[in-house]
Amino acid sequence: MIAKHSNEQSQKGEGVEVIKNEDCHDPVHGKGRYTEKRIYLSSRLPVWIQKSLSKICNYFYVTEKAWNYFPHTITEYTCSFLPKFSIFIETRYENNSGTTENCLRLSSEELKERQVLHLDIAYDDIPEKHYREEEDLTKFQSRKTGRGPLQPGWKKQCETIMCSYKVVRVKFEVWGFQSRVENVVHRAIQDILLLGHKQAFAWIDEWFDMSEDDVRNYEKRQQEATNTKVHSGLKRESSRESAEDEEFTLASEEPLEGEVLASSPK
Repeated sequence: MIAKHSNEQSQKGEGVEVIKNEDCHDPVHGKGRYTEKRIYLSSRLPVWIQKSLSKICNYFYVTEKAWNYFPHTITEYTCSFLPKFSIFIETRYENNSGTTENCLRLSSEELKERQVLHLDIAYDDIPEKHYREEEDLTKFQSRKTGRGPLQPGWKKQCETIMCSYKVVRVKFEVWGFQSRVENVVHRAIQDILLLGHKQAFAWIDEWFDMSEDDVRNYEKRQQEATNTKVHSGLKRESSRESAEDEEFTLASEEPLEGEVLASSPK
């Protein structure tokens, strides 16, 4: 469902480009899946950030590297030209309603700094532009499983339930921008996680019967479609930049010639 969500959120020149999707192994967590992606999101950033970045580059992307050793996953986000910016997300899935106090075993020092947010996929608000009635979990019911709609108090009433525990660490060590950027990023991640997990449940009839091979084939199709969207926009952007460079060169020459003509009494 991450692959489908990525495709839906991508458009020409923006979205998620998949670089790698392959098996991996960890001595502690065992067999897993490694993915590497580029997330292009220039127009989705606050205007004040766009203006700052426009002086450095024409389009902005973040590199995502993820190691999925279900039920434990590790995800990191970095940016090559902002070396002091990083996001590190550690996740663990448990079959409960969010009752584990320290699921990811944070240190006593980290627990003092921790802020706990409980996201409710049924009743927490999402941005209006992302609302779809068929994904409204207070109305949705799965044809294959009979699960839903989710009523008030559903977390205590549902017997089949899983909680995604996440620790999100954001760093942007640039004086004058640190707190502002970190707050923006934390809020953006909260919105993304809420929408993504809401959709994962709303799309249950699409994935419930899938084998692992089915999942890999589905991912491949979605990722190919997503990459096509992103690449077509980037190529057009590169062509536009080349044309602008050429226009700038011509424009810089014309005034020089005009000055000579204007200064001639003839």
